[in-house]
Amino acid sequence: MPLYTDQMNRMVDIPSPPKRIISIVPSQTELLFDLGLEEEIIGVTKFCIHPADKVKRKLKVGGTKKLNINQIKKLNPDLIIGNKEENEKDQIEELMEHFPVWMSDISNLGDAVSMIRKVGELVGREEKADLMAATVSDSFDNLKIKSSSLKVAYLIWRKPYIVAGKGTFIDDMLKKCGLKNAFEQERYPEVFPAQIVEANPDLVLLSSEPYPFTDRHITEFQALVPDSNIQLVDGELFSWYGSRLLQAPEYFKQLISSLNR
Repeated sequence: MPLYTDQMNRMVDIPSPPKRIISIVPSQTELLFDLGLEEEIIGVTKFCIHPADKVKRKLKVGGTKKLNINQIKKLNPDLIIGNKEENEKDQIEELMEHFPVWMSDISNLGDAVSMIRKVGELVGREEKADLMAATVSDSFDNLKIKSSSLKVAYLIWRKPYIVAGKGTFIDDMLKKCGLKNAFEQERYPEVFPAQIVEANPDLVLLSSEPYPFTDRHITEFQALVPDSNIQLVDGELFSWYGSRLLQAPEYFKQLISSLNR
Protein backbone atom coordinates (compact mmCIF):
# COMPACT_ATOMS: atom_id res chain seq x y z
CA MET A 1 0.00 0.00 0.00
CA PRO A 2 1.20 3.55 -0.71
CA LEU A 3 2.60 5.59 2.19
CA TYR A 4 1.09 9.00 2.93
CA THR A 5 2.24 11.58 5.48
CA ASP A 6 -0.49 13.05 7.65
CA GLN A 7 -0.40 16.47 9.35
CA MET A 8 1.08 14.97 12.50
CA ASN A 9 4.05 13.84 10.38
CA ARG A 10 3.08 10.18 10.65
CA MET A 11 3.54 7.80 7.76
CA VAL A 12 0.29 5.93 7.05
CA ASP A 13 -0.20 2.93 4.74
CA ILE A 14 -3.43 3.54 2.83
CA PRO A 15 -4.90 1.48 -0.02
CA SER A 16 -5.03 3.39 -3.29
CA PRO A 17 -7.75 4.43 -3.53
CA PRO A 18 -9.54 3.57 -0.25
CA LYS A 19 -13.01 2.04 -0.63
CA ARG A 20 -14.30 2.02 2.96
CA ILE A 21 -13.83 5.42 4.61
CA ILE A 22 -14.94 6.56 8.07
CA SER A 23 -14.77 10.28 8.81
CA ILE A 24 -14.83 11.31 12.47
CA VAL A 25 -14.70 15.10 12.00
CA PRO A 26 -17.74 17.06 10.70
CA SER A 27 -15.90 19.57 8.51
CA GLN A 28 -13.82 16.82 6.90
CA THR A 29 -16.92 14.69 6.36
CA GLU A 30 -18.45 17.52 4.33
CA LEU A 31 -15.20 17.81 2.38
CA LEU A 32 -15.22 14.12 1.49
CA PHE A 33 -18.79 14.30 0.20
CA ASP A 34 -17.94 17.41 -1.82
CA LEU A 35 -15.02 15.53 -3.34
CA GLY A 36 -17.51 12.95 -4.62
CA LEU A 37 -16.91 10.10 -2.17
CA GLU A 38 -20.50 9.32 -1.21
CA GLU A 39 -20.15 5.64 -2.11
CA GLU A 40 -16.85 5.21 -0.26
CA ILE A 41 -17.99 6.80 3.03
CA ILE A 42 -19.35 4.07 5.30
CA GLY A 43 -19.46 5.85 8.67
CA VAL A 44 -19.60 9.34 10.19
CA THR A 45 -20.16 10.84 13.65
CA LYS A 46 -23.51 12.04 15.00
CA PHE A 47 -22.16 15.59 14.71
CA CYS A 48 -21.54 15.26 10.97
CA ILE A 49 -24.54 17.26 9.72
CA HIS A 50 -23.51 18.38 6.22
CA PRO A 51 -24.55 17.58 3.55
CA ALA A 52 -27.79 16.79 5.41
CA ASP A 53 -29.39 14.68 2.71
CA LYS A 54 -26.34 12.42 2.47
CA VAL A 55 -25.05 12.05 6.03
CA LYS A 56 -28.47 10.89 7.24
CA ARG A 57 -28.00 7.74 5.17
CA LYS A 58 -24.65 6.89 6.73
CA LEU A 59 -24.07 4.80 9.86
CA LYS A 60 -23.19 6.88 12.94
CA VAL A 61 -20.12 5.75 14.88
CA GLY A 62 -20.60 7.87 18.02
CA GLY A 63 -19.42 11.41 18.72
CA THR A 64 -16.11 13.02 17.83
CA LYS A 65 -14.81 12.51 21.38
CA LYS A 66 -16.83 9.40 22.25
CA LEU A 67 -16.40 7.06 19.32
CA ASN A 68 -18.01 3.65 19.25
CA ILE A 69 -14.81 1.68 18.76
CA ASN A 70 -16.52 -1.71 18.53
CA GLN A 71 -18.85 -0.46 15.82
CA ILE A 72 -15.92 0.97 13.87
CA LYS A 73 -14.13 -2.36 14.10
CA LYS A 74 -17.19 -4.16 12.72
CA LEU A 75 -17.29 -1.77 9.75
CA ASN A 76 -13.65 -2.68 8.99
CA PRO A 77 -12.65 0.58 7.27
CA ASP A 78 -9.58 0.83 5.08
CA LEU A 79 -9.21 4.53 6.01
CA ILE A 80 -10.24 6.65 9.01
CA ILE A 81 -9.81 10.42 8.77
CA GLY A 82 -9.59 12.34 12.06
CA ASN A 83 -8.18 15.50 13.65
CA LYS A 84 -5.72 16.01 16.48
CA GLU A 85 -7.86 18.55 18.33
CA GLU A 86 -11.35 17.18 17.71
CA ASN A 87 -10.71 13.52 18.52
CA GLU A 88 -9.42 11.90 21.71
CA LYS A 89 -5.82 10.69 21.64
CA ASP A 90 -6.44 7.37 23.40
CA GLN A 91 -9.26 6.41 21.04
CA ILE A 92 -7.22 7.38 17.98
CA GLU A 93 -4.26 5.33 19.21
CA GLU A 94 -6.51 2.29 19.67
CA LEU A 95 -7.89 2.67 16.15
CA MET A 96 -4.35 3.03 14.77
CA GLU A 97 -3.58 -0.48 16.03
CA HIS A 98 -6.17 -1.90 13.64
CA PHE A 99 -6.71 0.52 10.73
CA PRO A 100 -5.00 3.21 8.64
CA VAL A 101 -5.77 6.49 10.42
CA TRP A 102 -4.88 9.79 8.72
CA MET A 103 -4.88 12.78 11.08
CA SER A 104 -5.14 16.48 10.32
CA ASP A 105 -3.68 19.16 12.60
CA ILE A 106 -5.03 22.59 11.74
CA SER A 107 -4.48 25.97 13.37
CA ASN A 108 -4.63 28.35 10.40
CA LEU A 109 -5.82 28.75 6.83
CA GLY A 110 -2.58 27.41 5.37
CA ASP A 111 -3.00 24.16 7.32
CA ALA A 112 -6.59 23.86 6.07
CA VAL A 113 -5.67 24.39 2.43
CA SER A 114 -2.87 21.84 2.76
CA MET A 115 -5.30 19.36 4.35
CA ILE A 116 -7.72 19.70 1.44
CA ARG A 117 -4.94 18.95 -1.04
CA LYS A 118 -3.55 16.03 0.98
CA VAL A 119 -6.96 14.43 1.48
CA GLY A 120 -7.62 14.75 -2.24
CA GLU A 121 -4.38 12.93 -2.93
CA LEU A 122 -4.99 10.02 -0.58
CA VAL A 123 -8.59 9.41 -1.75
CA GLY A 124 -7.84 9.71 -5.47
CA ARG A 125 -9.49 13.11 -6.01
CA GLU A 126 -6.37 15.24 -6.54
CA GLU A 127 -7.71 17.40 -9.37
CA LYS A 128 -10.94 18.32 -7.64
CA ALA A 129 -9.20 18.95 -4.31
CA ASP A 130 -6.49 21.10 -5.90
CA LEU A 131 -9.12 23.24 -7.60
CA MET A 132 -11.02 23.61 -4.33
CA ALA A 133 -7.87 24.53 -2.41
CA ALA A 134 -6.85 27.09 -5.04
CA THR A 135 -10.34 28.64 -4.98
CA VAL A 136 -10.26 28.93 -1.18
CA SER A 137 -6.79 30.52 -1.25
CA ASP A 138 -7.71 32.99 -3.99
CA SER A 139 -10.97 33.95 -2.26
CA PHE A 140 -9.15 34.77 0.98
CA ASP A 141 -6.40 36.62 -0.94
CA ASN A 142 -9.11 38.78 -2.51
CA LEU A 143 -10.87 39.40 0.80
CA LYS A 144 -8.72 42.48 1.46
CA ILE A 145 -10.21 43.46 4.81
CA LYS A 146 -7.97 46.04 6.46
CA SER A 147 -6.67 45.27 9.93
CA SER A 148 -8.33 47.30 12.64
CA SER A 149 -7.74 47.93 16.32
CA LEU A 150 -11.11 46.38 17.21
CA LYS A 151 -10.73 43.84 20.01
CA VAL A 152 -13.02 40.84 19.83
CA ALA A 153 -14.10 38.19 22.33
CA TYR A 154 -15.26 35.09 20.47
CA LEU A 155 -17.45 32.91 22.71
CA ILE A 156 -17.85 29.20 21.95
CA TRP A 157 -19.44 28.06 25.24
CA ARG A 158 -21.62 29.19 28.12
CA LYS A 159 -21.60 27.93 31.74
CA PRO A 160 -18.69 28.16 31.89
CA TYR A 161 -17.79 30.85 29.40
CA ILE A 162 -15.13 29.61 27.00
CA VAL A 163 -13.47 31.76 24.36
CA ALA A 164 -11.36 31.00 21.30
CA GLY A 165 -7.84 32.08 22.20
CA LYS A 166 -4.56 32.38 20.36
CA GLY A 167 -3.23 29.54 18.23
CA THR A 168 -6.67 28.38 17.12
CA PHE A 169 -8.17 28.21 13.65
CA ILE A 170 -10.89 30.62 14.83
CA ASP A 171 -8.21 33.11 15.88
CA ASP A 172 -6.73 32.95 12.39
CA MET A 173 -10.17 33.58 10.87
CA LEU A 174 -10.58 36.61 13.17
CA LYS A 175 -7.29 37.92 11.80
CA LYS A 176 -8.59 37.43 8.26
CA CYS A 177 -11.49 39.67 9.31
CA GLY A 178 -9.04 42.33 10.43
CA LEU A 179 -9.91 41.81 14.09
CA LYS A 180 -7.69 41.50 17.17
CA ASN A 181 -8.35 38.79 19.74
CA ALA A 182 -9.10 40.33 23.15
CA PHE A 183 -7.64 37.28 24.90
CA GLU A 184 -3.95 36.33 24.86
CA GLN A 185 -4.36 32.84 26.33
CA GLU A 186 -3.70 29.88 24.07
CA ARG A 187 -6.35 27.50 22.72
CA TYR A 188 -9.77 27.61 24.45
CA PRO A 189 -9.53 29.13 27.93
CA GLU A 190 -12.39 29.23 30.40
CA VAL A 191 -12.98 32.82 31.44
CA PHE A 192 -14.97 34.41 34.23
CA PRO A 193 -17.37 37.31 33.65
CA ALA A 194 -14.90 39.66 35.37
CA GLN A 195 -12.22 38.68 32.83
CA ILE A 196 -14.53 39.55 29.96
CA VAL A 197 -15.20 42.93 31.57
CA GLU A 198 -11.45 43.46 32.09
CA ALA A 199 -10.69 42.51 28.47
CA ASN A 200 -13.04 45.34 27.46
CA PRO A 201 -13.79 43.96 23.97
CA ASP A 202 -15.12 46.32 21.31
CA LEU A 203 -16.94 43.36 19.83
CA VAL A 204 -18.37 40.16 21.29
CA LEU A 205 -19.11 37.38 18.79
CA LEU A 206 -21.45 34.65 20.01
CA SER A 207 -20.95 31.50 17.95
CA SER A 208 -23.77 29.24 16.78
CA GLU A 209 -21.63 26.22 17.72
CA PRO A 210 -20.61 24.24 19.68
CA TYR A 211 -22.86 26.14 22.12
CA PRO A 212 -25.96 27.38 20.28
CA PHE A 213 -25.99 31.04 21.28
CA THR A 214 -29.22 32.83 20.31
CA ASP A 215 -30.74 36.29 20.46
CA ARG A 216 -31.64 35.88 24.13
CA HIS A 217 -27.94 35.72 25.03
CA ILE A 218 -27.26 39.12 23.50
CA THR A 219 -29.04 40.75 26.45
CA GLU A 220 -26.92 38.71 28.87
CA PHE A 221 -23.67 40.00 27.38
CA GLN A 222 -24.97 43.52 26.85
CA ALA A 223 -25.51 43.75 30.60
CA LEU A 224 -21.97 42.45 31.19
CA VAL A 225 -20.16 44.72 28.71
CA PRO A 226 -22.66 47.48 27.81
CA ASP A 227 -20.25 49.37 25.57
CA SER A 228 -19.49 46.34 23.38
CA ASN A 229 -21.14 45.46 20.09
CA ILE A 230 -22.70 42.01 20.55
CA GLN A 231 -23.25 39.89 17.44
CA LEU A 232 -24.39 36.35 16.70
CA VAL A 233 -22.20 34.62 14.10
CA ASP A 234 -22.20 31.40 12.09
CA GLY A 235 -19.74 29.19 13.96
CA GLU A 236 -19.34 26.80 11.04
CA LEU A 237 -17.90 29.57 8.88
CA PHE A 238 -15.37 30.48 11.58
CA SER A 239 -14.34 26.97 12.59
CA TRP A 240 -14.98 24.44 9.80
CA TYR A 241 -11.77 23.98 7.82
CA GLY A 242 -12.96 21.86 4.90
CA SER A 243 -15.02 22.76 1.83
CA ARG A 244 -17.17 25.16 3.91
CA LEU A 245 -14.22 27.55 3.56
CA LEU A 246 -15.53 28.26 0.06
CA GLN A 247 -18.37 30.21 1.72
CA ALA A 248 -16.39 31.93 4.46
CA PRO A 249 -14.78 34.93 2.66
CA GLU A 250 -18.08 36.34 1.42
CA TYR A 251 -19.64 35.83 4.85
CA PHE A 252 -16.72 37.63 6.52
CA LYS A 253 -16.96 40.48 4.02
CA GLN A 254 -20.66 40.97 4.79
CA LEU A 255 -20.09 40.68 8.54
CA ILE A 256 -17.37 43.32 8.62
CA SER A 257 -19.39 45.56 6.31
CA SER A 258 -22.33 45.39 8.72
CA LEU A 259 -20.09 46.31 11.65
CA ASN A 260 -18.80 49.38 9.83
CA ARG A 261 -22.24 50.81 9.11
